[in-house]
Amino acid sequence: FFLTRGESKAMGRLFKAYLEGNVLYTCSQCSTHLSLHDQLISTSFHGRTGRAYLFSKVVNVSHGPLEERIFTTGLHSVRDIYCISCHSNVGWYYEEAYEENQKYKEGKFIVEKALMRKTAVKK
Repeated sequence: FFLTRGESKAMGRLFKAYLEGNVLYTCSQCSTHLSLHDQLISTSFHGRTGRAYLFSKVVNVSHGPLEERIFTTGLHSVRDIYCISCHSNVGWYYEEAYEENQKYKEGKFIVEKALMRKTAVKK
């Protein structure tokens, strides 16, 4: 990926990562790049809006405060993630999983399918 500079009136200069790959996942509101298909781990998750995807890496997001949430798989420490361009909530980040069989989620991101777009890049 590469970084470029854009303007944000609220916070000064905004640095965004622009990803290069065959399939991109972008914010559904403003098309800011979020992740690559290569970073997709699973499509079998559920969020507030329905289906959600687990990614190993997501860019161009800010993190909200740490929260304890009880999911069907147990208690987790998570932070909501927001698009840095339009500030829409796009999912959450797993800080810590308390169940041993859920530890694989730590350091990973959930992006809700309804809050992103999948784009095939034409070459």
